[in-house]
Amino acid sequence: MSNNEHWENAYRSKRVDSVSWFQPRAEISLEIIRSTGLNPAEARVIDVGAGASVLIDDLLDANYHHVTVLDIAESALTVSRARLGERAARVDWRVGDVTTVDLPQAGYDIWHDRAVFHFLTREEDRKRYVEQVWRAVRPGGFVIVATFGPNGPLQCSNLDVCRYAPEDLHGEFGAGFELISHQAEMHATPAGKSQEFVYCYCRRSA
Repeated sequence: MSNNEHWENAYRSKRVDSVSWFQPRAEISLEIIRSTGLNPAEARVIDVGAGASVLIDDLLDANYHHVTVLDIAESALTVSRARLGERAARVDWRVGDVTTVDLPQAGYDIWHDRAVFHFLTREEDRKRYVEQVWRAVRPGGFVIVATFGPNGPLQCSNLDVCRYAPEDLHGEFGAGFELISHQAEMHATPAGKSQEFVYCYCRRSA
């Protein structure tokens, strides 16, 4: 089964509020995005692997005007469009694999990814991901990536994952990304389990 088929099936077979990664509010992500200090009316934000995340809602509520959403599963984005109603027209919706999709060069001021990077278990896929970040984020732009932490699960959605300590996650991106801060989150799944996440907040060098 391809990645696309896997994630299409995941979103078609389960309620979005029952999947393990569901958040009723994307509080940490929104807090870090706001901490960039960029003007919401001007900042160009991309949420990578957004699925049916409510971060989109939170960004629109916070008056971010230029929001792009990328996911490999069209069915996930369909859920978000329906939830947003008329506000969906304010979002740039893109379907594709983050390692291969065509993104505008230096097109974004803020790159956000919660729970995609840890699915990239092959070194070549991680390298392609980092190359995408280099191309798509403007010099001096910000990169926020959250993965399972060292004590997080070994699998998610029946797929193997990589777990990262903050220094290891930052090391995947290299010296061209200045680590501004990192923080841990104990995410409570809808099933009542705890999952350790690590957020790394970086700035792309000029």
